[in-house]
Amino acid sequence: MRPTGLGGQVSKPKDYRTDLNPVWCPGCGDFGVLRGLTQTLSDLEIQPEKLALISGIGCSSRLPGYTRSYSFNTLHGRALPIATGLKLARPDMTTVVVGGDGDGFSIGIGHIPHAVRRDVNLTYAVLDNGLYGLTKGQASPTSTQEFKAQRGLAGQDERPINPVMLLLSSGCGFVARTHAGNLPHLRQMFREAISHRGFAFLHVMAGCVTYQKPSYAQQLYAQCDLLPESYDPTNFAQAVETARAERFALGVIYRRPPGERPAISGPDHSDAVGIWPSLDTPAEITFPGGAT
Repeated sequence: MRPTGLGGQVSKPKDYRTDLNPVWCPGCGDFGVLRGLTQTLSDLEIQPEKLALISGIGCSSRLPGYTRSYSFNTLHGRALPIATGLKLARPDMTTVVVGGDGDGFSIGIGHIPHAVRRDVNLTYAVLDNGLYGLTKGQASPTSTQEFKAQRGLAGQDERPINPVMLLLSSGCGFVARTHAGNLPHLRQMFREAISHRGFAFLHVMAGCVTYQKPSYAQQLYAQCDLLPESYDPTNFAQAVETARAERFALGVIYRRPPGERPAISGPDHSDAVGIWPSLDTPAEITFPGGAT
């Protein structure tokens, strides 16, 4: 973990940027995510000394280096355990985890259901371009069968996993989806995810300009629909139906109502003191038997 130019009040999105120039390919969707995140930090007036950005390995995992915060570029797929430990030790820190689909849904997938059921107050944003960009276009768990067939990649018979369905089935209390090319929507979803009390998942759809067709991101966006205003995100059955639809719904797909237990399984820690503290809860560890 390292400080990246902390100190002093910041108020504008540009104030949250470090002096490092991103090394992403021109046109990469990660630029939009970086911009949307800094806008959100400005909206929520989160000061850099109260912000921790944790990532794994991959193109998108470079994002913490470009943001003024305490940051940790961890091992491949291990961002969630690191972020969980940090949040337990420093519940006053706003903690955001960023990474790609290969990092999160391949080597790191085993950590997801456990982070969800512990319901630690984290925001986990996965920037999903459906491949491993840093290792030159290998198939990831969300690669489409068409993409693998076109490039002659192995696993053409394997259907891609559904990230939103995965998180819903794990009992996640906040699940949303957005697109890197829709900056206002991206900003809104980041704002709602970070403001959620408990584990929040944000699925960010994006394109890779190097290993996918230049029009891929636009084609992907054409398959998306903004959720209507009448949509009720507290309806879990409706959220599952939305997650399983062929077209991609953008918006808050599921938000667990306050006081309700997870729809799938696991305890509700929303009122617990100690190892599941909220930002406004004093850090106090309570052990079985009443000792503190």
